[in-house]
Amino acid sequence: METSTVKHATVSPLDSPPSDAHTTRGEDVLAALRTSTAGLAVDDAKQRLVTYGSNRLPEVAGRHPLLRLLAQFHNALIYFLLAAALAASLLGHFVDAAVIAAVVLVNALVGFMQEGKAEKALSAIHNLIAPHAYLVREGRRVKVPVEEIVPGDIVSLEPGDRVPADLRLIRTSALRIEEAILTGESVAAEKRETPAPKDAALGDRYSMAYSGTLVATGQAMGVVVATGSATEIGRISTLLREVQPLTTPLLRQINHFGVRFTWITLAVAVVLFAFAVWVRGYAWPDALIAVVALAVGAIPEGLPAVITITLAIGVQRMARRHAAIRQLPAVETLGATSVICSDKTGTLTRNEMTVRLLEVPHGRYTVTGSGYVPEGRLEAASTDDATADEQQLESGCLVLSGVLCNDAQLNQEDGAWHVMGDPMEGALVALAIKAGLEPELTRHEWPRLDEFPFDAKHRFMATLHRHSTGDCRIFVKGAPDELLQRCVAQIDGEGTASLDQAAWVAKIANAAAQGERVLGFAVKAVAPDTDKLAFSDLDGLVFIGLIGFIDPPREEAVAAIKECHSAGIAVKMITGDHAETATAIARQLGFGEDPHVLTGRELDDISDTDLPAIVTEASVFARTNPEHKLRIVRALQSTGAIVAMTGDGVNDAPSLKQANVGVGMGHKGTDAAKEASQMVLLDDNFASIVAAVNEGRVVYDNIRKVTAWTLPTNGGEVLAVIAAILFNFSMPMSAVQILWINLVTAGTLGLALAFEPAEPNVMQRRPRPANQGLLTPFLIWRVALVSFLFLAAVLGVFFYSLGRGDELPMARTLVVNLIVVLEIFYLFNVRYLHYTSFSWQGLLGTPAVLSAVAVVVVAQAMFTYWPAMNALFDTRPLAVLDGVLIISVGMVMMAILEVEKIVMHRTGWLNQ
Repeated sequence: METSTVKHATVSPLDSPPSDAHTTRGEDVLAALRTSTAGLAVDDAKQRLVTYGSNRLPEVAGRHPLLRLLAQFHNALIYFLLAAALAASLLGHFVDAAVIAAVVLVNALVGFMQEGKAEKALSAIHNLIAPHAYLVREGRRVKVPVEEIVPGDIVSLEPGDRVPADLRLIRTSALRIEEAILTGESVAAEKRETPAPKDAALGDRYSMAYSGTLVATGQAMGVVVATGSATEIGRISTLLREVQPLTTPLLRQINHFGVRFTWITLAVAVVLFAFAVWVRGYAWPDALIAVVALAVGAIPEGLPAVITITLAIGVQRMARRHAAIRQLPAVETLGATSVICSDKTGTLTRNEMTVRLLEVPHGRYTVTGSGYVPEGRLEAASTDDATADEQQLESGCLVLSGVLCNDAQLNQEDGAWHVMGDPMEGALVALAIKAGLEPELTRHEWPRLDEFPFDAKHRFMATLHRHSTGDCRIFVKGAPDELLQRCVAQIDGEGTASLDQAAWVAKIANAAAQGERVLGFAVKAVAPDTDKLAFSDLDGLVFIGLIGFIDPPREEAVAAIKECHSAGIAVKMITGDHAETATAIARQLGFGEDPHVLTGRELDDISDTDLPAIVTEASVFARTNPEHKLRIVRALQSTGAIVAMTGDGVNDAPSLKQANVGVGMGHKGTDAAKEASQMVLLDDNFASIVAAVNEGRVVYDNIRKVTAWTLPTNGGEVLAVIAAILFNFSMPMSAVQILWINLVTAGTLGLALAFEPAEPNVMQRRPRPANQGLLTPFLIWRVALVSFLFLAAVLGVFFYSLGRGDELPMARTLVVNLIVVLEIFYLFNVRYLHYTSFSWQGLLGTPAVLSAVAVVVVAQAMFTYWPAMNALFDTRPLAVLDGVLIISVGMVMMAILEVEKIVMHRTGWLNQ
């Protein structure tokens, strides 16, 4: 340790640290920051703390809880519910009003608990910064709170440390840092102190260590070049605060529908009130009662509640398919998704390095199996008997090198295999088991005597082993080009042959083109009494061969991408990996033989104006940073796309929040990514996103069915009231009877549609347009048609009853029962919007439908025959023939609507 007599920096700090530290020599960075390896003086550090501020991310000022709660009531859907509750209470139907008020309150409480998502995401980022760090100040190693670190401080790093600020490394030893939270790279990044290229992407800046990342192996010292908001993780925090939450398509449509429907209902009520008083000569109390009846019939008070329940049922279904919904409207938004932007590592791939290829002088082996599960075999690409023995000896030596020059362990816990150590070394252990070795027994037979750990300077690892028979060897693994420079021969069965360097270089290039990470292996026999390694011992090596690794695609992801394409959903892969690796994985996933790839560097050169068209065509984005991901999502949204974005790292949080549906990873995702998401995958699997999209489409279909069922049934009631006022005859139903119909059917028949399963073609349709209203042209036509069919049936039965001499209460009882029966038949028709309901499955219904019909039948029997209900609603018992008449009318109406459905399907208007 240096002593306090060493000169340390005492001059005042600069206005700002260097912005290109990664490309500047370490000594030049020290000079620019006016510091030295002895660290800052204590007084100087205090002065810089005043200049630069604390090394912490800005706190988010949260809203007062009361304001957050009140904000949950500020949207048209809630106003609509409250208006319905008020209308019900004014009519004395307090049970109905209480139910609606309860739905409003539950909705508000759920929203209140989920509010503040951005604040939680920022808090999760704060937790990534370690509380203390070891610095060198005035030549002494001291422990300092992270908040007090300033530019120019010298930081010491050890394995397991979380990097406390952005550092320019000035001294390293076998340093590797896990940067997945920033870059998405599944393998720890190798670091060294030499300057990186000026245009290097974040993941290629090997001379830097970034705040919040984790030291995997080795030691280092670095000079602080950025703190707080100026760090890379601080920039992400700033981006996250700047992203504004989006309104989901359903919320936009319901808000728009609610506002328009309220004004239309109000306008019609005022006009009818004036008409009744001034034209028909109604007394104003009688006119007001008629208008109240109209409002009760017009307002579908159950619709918003049933839509909310439909969304909640969608949440439960998605949870069963490994997708946890954090915000209710995200359920429906998934159904409108037209683009899925997915991270590669762990979502489309397994995030488990797997040996895929062995190259030895006499041939090639492919390795079956996937991930760390040690199941599979080595399959020779060539079956030439003349070289089979040599090939087997060479591959055996290669596998032996991989398991001995290796510090990882492979363990099985709860049925799953996990690696303790480096992922690539874990893959080598799995390879050894596939090849028939027992790793622990092999290591016991070849005990390690000495080692050179992997270091970014020399880019290899070397170990010295002595077999129980006395055979002593050095095994080396590392960058193939580095090892080839140290080799003088290559293995040839049991012997050696001259090194064919050109052939090996071609094999390395071919493996890299396939997106494989490649390690080279070499061996050297040494004297039996050797027990120490020297660098001079690593000259004159014998090259054994190459091993190619890949993070294999998930098999279910391949099928899910194919399903997305059939559903008209574009899939984009966004990764921090290299373009070659990303391209190779994209081919295996089914993106095509020649996927359009854009790198982060190329994105930087594209203007915001040109970007939407370019990102629409591209399917793979490589070497991206948080700003790139955010630009990609915004560019896609500018074209009208509904974008779902997956992510697991802190670097994904801004784009997750910007996306229409942010999808966090439940297993391997950071808290910051989960908190910024609307949905969290419980199994980190891309296929679960597609399953959630499927459920989202089912939810939206069911919402359309609920709407298509509710509005025309209410519409028939409204038209009957309007007709009575316009043509000056007695109203076919009283206001309280209208409310009875709405209450007994909306909470039963309407709710049953929320449980409907998927129609067969749900994933063969293109995504609906983002601007498509809740009422499409087809639904508007259907509402009008069914409303007039109801009106015709109601007036026909009403006047038939009066014509045969029935009193008004009897005629009204017939009308109320007719409307309920029509609603039941229409329920069976609307269950299939895209197919005929005349099928065995359509007639049987679902348990929810059959239960709802049974409840309604019992309720109507009480309404019609129970004396207490007769007195309350002014009804009369019906004869059996009256019941036959009502059911016959219902069957005729269903037949008419089935014919209409066939015509609409053939003309193509059904999908409008």
